[in-house]
Amino acid sequence: MDTEKIKQLTREFLLALGEDPEREGLAETPERVARMCEEVFRGIAYTNSQIAEKYSKTFDADDMCVPRCGNYVVVRDIPVFSFCEHHIALMYNMTVNVIYKPKDKVIGLSKIARIAEMVCHRLQLQERIASDIAEIISLATGSEDVAVYVEGEHSCMTARGIKKPGAKTITTICRGIFDKNASARAEAFALLGSNNIKATL
Repeated sequence: MDTEKIKQLTREFLLALGEDPEREGLAETPERVARMCEEVFRGIAYTNSQIAEKYSKTFDADDMCVPRCGNYVVVRDIPVFSFCEHHIALMYNMTVNVIYKPKDKVIGLSKIARIAEMVCHRLQLQERIASDIAEIISLATGSEDVAVYVEGEHSCMTARGIKKPGAKTITTICRGIFDKNASARAEAFALLGSNNIKATL
């Protein structure tokens, strides 16, 4: 990431807005924006395959008694935020919910949250967030049976344009058994706390 270029362009942006980048409140803004970009867009530096490899520590499913204790692993209500690539506007009040059916191995639970966070630290679309997370979980676990449910609010819709505060966007993706089997899909979304959309899937 070219932070020096970000500083330069932020200053130019402030000038283009008709602001004075030298005034007290803005004098350090280019530096702050560059640091923010390093933090909130760090996921841009990684492909989905690289994220899967980064968080690929797994455990044997038999050792974790997955076959005896249940068919699925579910992690719900992971709080995330991202930035819409259309307006670079904040996507907020977002939660990611993941379910997968292990085969030979399971991934550490914290890794699922880290994967969701890394995916969201890119310029994104909510539809792609769900798709990227599903792809990475599948790569990391070796399981094709993955579903992801994402819910969030978009400031490009709530604070500008149509200006409808409280409007929520829901996106889902189903792979493997959750795509092919209607009862498995219904069970998955019930477990993810999404009974309100179960009938439409």
